[in-house]
Amino acid sequence: MDAIDSGIASAAGPISGVEGVGMLPRQNVLDESVWGKSRGLDPALPPYPLVRHLLDAAAMALHLWDVYLADNQRAQIADGMGLVGDLDRARALVGLCAGLHDIGKLSGFQFCSRRAAQSLSSELATGSQRMSTERAGHDVAGMTAAAEVLTALGFNDDDEMSATARVAEIIGGHHGRFHPLENGVGPAFLGDAAWAGQRAAHATAVHEALGAPTAPESFEAPVAVLVTGVVILADWLVSQEGYLLQRQRTLKPSLTAHFRRSQADAATLLRDAGLTPVELERKDFAEAYGIGGEPNPLQQSVMDELPAAAGAGRRGGIMLVTAAPGDGKSETALEAERILSKICGTHGFVFLLPTMATSDQMHDRVARTLRNQSGEDAGLTLVHSMAWLSSAYADDDLDGETVVTCDGDEAPAGRRREADMRPGRWLRGPKRPLLAQFAVGTIDQALMAVLPVRHNALRMLALSSKTFIVDEAHAYDPYMQVLLGRLLNWLGFYGVPVVLLSATLPSSVGDRLVKEYLRGAGHKPTALKRRTFPAPYPGWLYVDGESGRCKQMSQVRRMEQVRARNMRLRVDVERVVHGAKGVAGDRIAVIKRLLEPVATGDGGTALVVCNTVGDAQETYLQLREAIDRRCHEEGSDVQLLHARFPGDVREERTAEVTAGLGRSGPRPVRRIVVATQVVEQSLDLDADIVLSDLAPLSLLLQRAGRCWRHENHWQRHGYPNGRGRPGWSDGPRLVVLDAMAGGGRVPVQWGEVYSEHLLGKTSRKLAEIVGGGIVIPDDVQGLVEAVHGDSEDFDWNVPGGHKVKAWAEHKGKETAERSMAALRAVSRARQVGGLHELHHMEGEEDEWEVSTRLGADSVRLLCAYAQEDGRLTFDAEGKEPLPEATKDGRMPAGGVRQVMRRTIPVRADWFRDAEPDIFSPPSSWAEHPMLGDLRVLRQPVRQGKAQAVKVGDKTLRLHQDLGFIRE
Repeated sequence: MDAIDSGIASAAGPISGVEGVGMLPRQNVLDESVWGKSRGLDPALPPYPLVRHLLDAAAMALHLWDVYLADNQRAQIADGMGLVGDLDRARALVGLCAGLHDIGKLSGFQFCSRRAAQSLSSELATGSQRMSTERAGHDVAGMTAAAEVLTALGFNDDDEMSATARVAEIIGGHHGRFHPLENGVGPAFLGDAAWAGQRAAHATAVHEALGAPTAPESFEAPVAVLVTGVVILADWLVSQEGYLLQRQRTLKPSLTAHFRRSQADAATLLRDAGLTPVELERKDFAEAYGIGGEPNPLQQSVMDELPAAAGAGRRGGIMLVTAAPGDGKSETALEAERILSKICGTHGFVFLLPTMATSDQMHDRVARTLRNQSGEDAGLTLVHSMAWLSSAYADDDLDGETVVTCDGDEAPAGRRREADMRPGRWLRGPKRPLLAQFAVGTIDQALMAVLPVRHNALRMLALSSKTFIVDEAHAYDPYMQVLLGRLLNWLGFYGVPVVLLSATLPSSVGDRLVKEYLRGAGHKPTALKRRTFPAPYPGWLYVDGESGRCKQMSQVRRMEQVRARNMRLRVDVERVVHGAKGVAGDRIAVIKRLLEPVATGDGGTALVVCNTVGDAQETYLQLREAIDRRCHEEGSDVQLLHARFPGDVREERTAEVTAGLGRSGPRPVRRIVVATQVVEQSLDLDADIVLSDLAPLSLLLQRAGRCWRHENHWQRHGYPNGRGRPGWSDGPRLVVLDAMAGGGRVPVQWGEVYSEHLLGKTSRKLAEIVGGGIVIPDDVQGLVEAVHGDSEDFDWNVPGGHKVKAWAEHKGKETAERSMAALRAVSRARQVGGLHELHHMEGEEDEWEVSTRLGADSVRLLCAYAQEDGRLTFDAEGKEPLPEATKDGRMPAGGVRQVMRRTIPVRADWFRDAEPDIFSPPSSWAEHPMLGDLRVLRQPVRQGKAQAVKVGDKTLRLHQDLGFIRE
């Protein structure tokens, strides 16, 4: 009889132990009446035996090691266990951690399901009364029992942070939250000697199936985090209802046969989940990205020079890419990924951006790139909180299979959080999208890995297998910069290649991020203090993680890029006054004057960027009346784009704006786009002129990057429709509407959108350059440093006491944000002691409770219409009623999408003065995990016309053309 089967012989004899372990007593013959899974399975059959589930998880962990984990992850896990070069032993130990994850179910857990408990053998059922009176999670129970179980397997427990303690922490963390080792369960919950014997018997069965691996030499905390991620993923994959039902109905007679079957089935499970990595057919540059022509000098330099700069890359490295907007940084990053993934042993990438809108657009670009390289079967996900609303996710894909992650002991109190519209593809389920080989999403989803939220270990596993790309690295406030630095610290430990992209990154910020990465890779802070890492502009810099060696783009190629992209941006400053009609400098009158050539001349395109939604709405109304109506017969077009449109309307408007001002056209005869900050990041727009409210200088440069963006390309390949620039546009031009010029103040309606100190510095710097313009790219970095750099905090010679106050407020806010981030984030990788430190905040916090961004909390608002007959509808005409959930709160996926696609993100404090129930969702939605959290604006319909809703001293309404209005 095979060793793995000896434990389920009847009373024929004892279990054969591994070498050095005494013979287990006769009563410890493995008892398969101990159940591991019950809920959702066939009630006519006994529950799924625990030992079978443990073997399933162990087999899946082995397959994950072989197929899913990247080379850098395998090497780091082995190194962190003190097993350099002994990958097979590290592999078996990872399998053992997965195979022991539910050992705590051999406890009072067995009685949390009355039906399942009835299947227990009489020996174990005896004395169950005391066990069932206590309540505890089986994760904590397993952590408590781990030392005894591992001792039976030959592990030593010599010190507090021994390998035994690490495995115990992993077992305790397999539901996504680590616990202090001292916070165990009482002995009554673990049961008597018979239960202890069964825990040993179950563990021995798993241990022997894996070849009886011996304890590792060490077990570093960051490595234990990765192993926990593997355990969680393995558990989830083998806990799917369909898989469990099939196994329950066709149990193999022996554990050996069962384990072999589990190993064989693991490949299918992984493939069906979309997690099996694929090899792309690497095409040449033009074919890969669908771009006509050759790579620019920046891109060519990465292709030619980065391989030598990266060297062996055993410990990863970090790369900064700086270039003006429109210089193809995205394609540059993807070329760098191709090189770095091969050198550093990662596969795939995660591409992160500041907003959901920019993520949606980048997802489409990446999808095309993958298709161009035969990557149709590659796992590609869109990763942000509303990703499932994307048109890439069809309604018929939203109903899927349940993952049975627990059976009662961790069921949350209160509102049911089980998703009612589970994505059909496994990767689209909660917390899973980052696990895909290729992922595009918001930076927030990655930053969760270094916040004390559940399953941060799973996020760390997902991120550490890929090249990590962050676009718009300048766009994050000090709070987010600290979180990003902390994440880079962990990625440095794991040897993950990192690529940071920016058009306006202050050198001090880039320097801090590089040093955080190198600290994670093992470089001493004292040594790093003596070094700086200034990235050339334009160009790139690469710092090797192991040696700290720094290489830059060659000067020859950099000058080629400068010549290829050289452009003089004309910068004009117009002093304006907000909300003062008829006076000199009236902002709207100035805008109308500046856009007169568009309206009456040769046409053309203009982009007007406003700092608030209210300003954008008012500007649009005035321009539509003055320009659009006058030129209607000639085809004039004024468009409005901001973040306070219902989701489906915003998506449609973004597509229209991008089509009209995009690279491929067709180019409109006339087009004026009035927008907010939504257009300044990653949207690929080209206008003949850009008008912008005063903003911090780095953002003005971003906005200016939407002016004549594709001129070089069109010069080589022809203009869309064959229509060139209008006669009045003789070069790229940025007009800044400066309310602070000549001693003015920040408009009241802007609130705290931007720091008054940065606005003031920008205004003064613009006054110095008016007339001469800005040479791009030569002048960009110097301007950014002058306003945003650390070299000079404040010029005390600047007159005006309010300027001193503005500087103090700016520095105080920056310091507070950095301090808050440092308090919230987990420790740096090499400073973690116990894994419970990764969940140091009290309570059951999760993604929706720990913010990756500071500022006013937001909620999602649905603007509905209350008809006179009491019905709630999507439309004022009353033809589209809101969908109703069933009594148990369930709703078809299409109904959920229909609602959520029409929601608008707004500030939560807008509803502070409202009666508690005024904005509550319909009663049938109350228990739904998404719909139950909505605010619903019920706009009364009287005689066919929708009425505004008064809240405090404001009125709220949804306007078909202007979007959501608060006035």
